[in-house]
Amino acid sequence: MRYTKKKLKNGLRVITAPMKGTETATVLVMVGVGSRYESETEAGLSHFIEHMMFKGTKKRPDTLNIAEELDSIGGEYNAFTSKNRTGYWAKVDATHLDTALDVVADIFLNSKLESKEIEREKGAILQELAMYEDMPMRSIEDTFENLLYGNQKLGREIIGYKKTVSAFKRKNFVDYMNKFYVANDTVVCVAGKIDEKEVIQKIEKYFSKFDGKEKPEFEKVKEDQKSPKIKIKEKKTDQTHLALGVRAYDDNHKDRYVLSVLSTILGGNMSSRMFISIRERQGLAYYVRTGAERYEDAGYLVTNSGVEHKNLSKTIESILSEYKKIASKKIENKELQKAKDYLKGTMVMGLESSDEVASFLTNQEVRKGEILTPEEIFERIDQVSIQDVLRVAKDIFKKENLNLAVIGPHENSKKFKAILDNF
Repeated sequence: MRYTKKKLKNGLRVITAPMKGTETATVLVMVGVGSRYESETEAGLSHFIEHMMFKGTKKRPDTLNIAEELDSIGGEYNAFTSKNRTGYWAKVDATHLDTALDVVADIFLNSKLESKEIEREKGAILQELAMYEDMPMRSIEDTFENLLYGNQKLGREIIGYKKTVSAFKRKNFVDYMNKFYVANDTVVCVAGKIDEKEVIQKIEKYFSKFDGKEKPEFEKVKEDQKSPKIKIKEKKTDQTHLALGVRAYDDNHKDRYVLSVLSTILGGNMSSRMFISIRERQGLAYYVRTGAERYEDAGYLVTNSGVEHKNLSKTIESILSEYKKIASKKIENKELQKAKDYLKGTMVMGLESSDEVASFLTNQEVRKGEILTPEEIFERIDQVSIQDVLRVAKDIFKKENLNLAVIGPHENSKKFKAILDNF
């Protein structure tokens, strides 16, 4: 992978990544702010701002103008908000790159944030919030993070609360963006079939007057768990959804690649231990997966699944059995190599498209201020040993580290607590 990184005078970072064998180009603008930077009364504001960026600029007065311009060239475009970053992107036939760059820069820098549009969009966001409530397969992740981090900012849902979303005024948006949407914490990336020199000149033209001040720091997470924890969200559902995991490592931890290999072995694919045990051999679930999440100051490993209500206890026991097994017995070299090859193979396939390359580069730059190439990441994955996997498994799979989140028609947590206590 070839890329160029340049910092403008105002602190804005520009990444260009020319790619052979593609006819597309992607523009991605990412700022390093998300829901964990919000105060309690600002809960959901980062996500709401993302919506408002598509509501009109002076040059493109409303949503229809923006959408029609990109639709007319067959472009794909969207935005996303996480707990620590927000991104705006468009992917087009490379012959239309100028249009994509002009539109994305315009909405990012010049959105009008009109009060009437804010009031109108509140209805859409409240419906989005209701939609997630009706999707326990998705909301179980939020429930699990709330169990881990409680009332801390990292434990809050990205979309916010009904009361905060309903109360926002235009001044909230302007003040928040003045504080956090700053050049020093923004990365503009263009990947695909591009002329690097030309692209950099155009980005400089668009973003040269963007403010370069420093943004405030986020509030770090405090973790002090001494015994297993359970959170049950009682809800009438056709299926019980659960997330059972442990606190693990942050994004800069020396064992983060070991954790990736470990989670892959446990539940990263259709030949993983969880999938074979829980779905194929016991028929308890249609989906079961294990993954690791890492933030700047915290992280965890978790297994998610959806099961028949009566099978919840059995599924919890099965997941814990796999945790215990991998923490007590060395894995075989064949299983280790399979996990490594899977991680590398999925990355290689993903990076065939310009939007994935832009995301790969920009996410690293925003999170850490440095970029590892795929080859450098592969080297770190290859260094993971059988002993490393066992050592990390022993370190994280401890009774006092266990956390169970459940969504379904369950009232009493005592029997589930007893299962965790027996780990």
